[in-house]
Amino acid sequence: MEPTTYDVIIIGGGPAGIFAALELSRRPGLKIAVLEKGRDIEKRLCPIRETGGPCRHCQPCSILTGWGGAGAFSDGKLTLSPAVGGHLSEILGEAATAQLVHEADAIYRQFGAPERVYGEQTDELEALEKRAALAGLRFISVPIRHLGTERCVEIMRGMRDELLRRGVTLRTRAPVARVLTSGGRVTGVETAKGELLAAGAVIAAPGREGAAWLEATAKTLGLTLARNPVDLGVRVELPAAVLEPITRLVYESKFIYYSRAFDDQVRTFCMCPYGEVSTEFAGDVLTVNGHSFADRHTSNTNFALLVSKNFTEPFDDPITYGKSIARLANLLSGGIIVQRLGDLEAGRRTNTERLERSIVRPTLTSAVPGDLNLVLPYRYVVNILEILHAMDEIAPGVASRHTLLYGVEVKFYSSRPHLTAELETEVQNLFAGGDGAGVTRGLIQASAAGLVAARAILKRL
Repeated sequence: MEPTTYDVIIIGGGPAGIFAALELSRRPGLKIAVLEKGRDIEKRLCPIRETGGPCRHCQPCSILTGWGGAGAFSDGKLTLSPAVGGHLSEILGEAATAQLVHEADAIYRQFGAPERVYGEQTDELEALEKRAALAGLRFISVPIRHLGTERCVEIMRGMRDELLRRGVTLRTRAPVARVLTSGGRVTGVETAKGELLAAGAVIAAPGREGAAWLEATAKTLGLTLARNPVDLGVRVELPAAVLEPITRLVYESKFIYYSRAFDDQVRTFCMCPYGEVSTEFAGDVLTVNGHSFADRHTSNTNFALLVSKNFTEPFDDPITYGKSIARLANLLSGGIIVQRLGDLEAGRRTNTERLERSIVRPTLTSAVPGDLNLVLPYRYVVNILEILHAMDEIAPGVASRHTLLYGVEVKFYSSRPHLTAELETEVQNLFAGGDGAGVTRGLIQASAAGLVAARAILKRL
């Protein structure tokens, strides 16, 4: 079969891939293709969100894959600081990363992101930092622009339409099987259907759901890999009023805690004021997540508590470890477990009767009452309980016996290939970026990574 030839092929239609395509397509005449294994954005229909029914284990999961990436159906937070959301500062330096974050943010605003920014420094924030320190917590205050789940979808759709207008080839339901090389240089890709596509440059940005694929590809190509930790924990849900004094200032409060028992790092992640707890199907396991809408509110706030663990020899597979914990929760509940904090601390299972007595009404109605002590290792349970009680000192009510915990939440971060400052791998003209490459952990830095790779290619062209 004769290959179709492009100047650049981008693997993945998430933020990194989209921003790379936007930057590349500014130069007229370039032949660019974006290959996305999931569906187009209008066809990304999830049974849970559409009907409220149970997860049907769709392949691929429309929450995690498809045009816009996992970010299209996320809460849509743009963290406007180089200090949070990835490793770009380690690769490029803080000043260069800050400039890229500014440029990526400007593009989001061009496509409809709101002007309001939360978390700009005030006397109230300084006071909160002091109270957090007294409780043993490090409070990180960064400016955040909140898109909201529905607005995020509209922005990603607008970017798609602009790329089509510029003549970029966009192919959905087009998974890539192999990256092709010759003499240490990338030559193109082979799709899962056996189609050969030639290109002088390839950007691999498969997203977090594509982490395992990128790791396998890197091993096939003989690339040097550095392990990232696995982040494992629970999603917490409580009355929005408990955290409202904080969320009205910063929208998403980021707290880091080191446990007394094990000195493990535990952190809050993806806080969703007045939001909903949701699920996502990560290939072969069901995990929990959360999001907020811009114009539709619940009475609850939810956030993740994640314990970060690095593994050393002889074990070297953090993704499999995280999935094994999630798979156990799925086995015991048929999906996601929900438990009252009071029941977890008392060492008893939450049942339907106890859940009905809770003052917090679960927004994930498909979650099954159960016992997270049967799922999470003891070390993780102790770490999570410690940070909840520390947070209770600055926001009374966080550690209420009625607070709900959903399990499990796992963030699978790929092994990171060795990359240059242009995000080029050890194969010439093969670039990697975004969450799937272990480079970033959020929308804005993933978008910025796409700009970096695209500009490196433009210089060579």
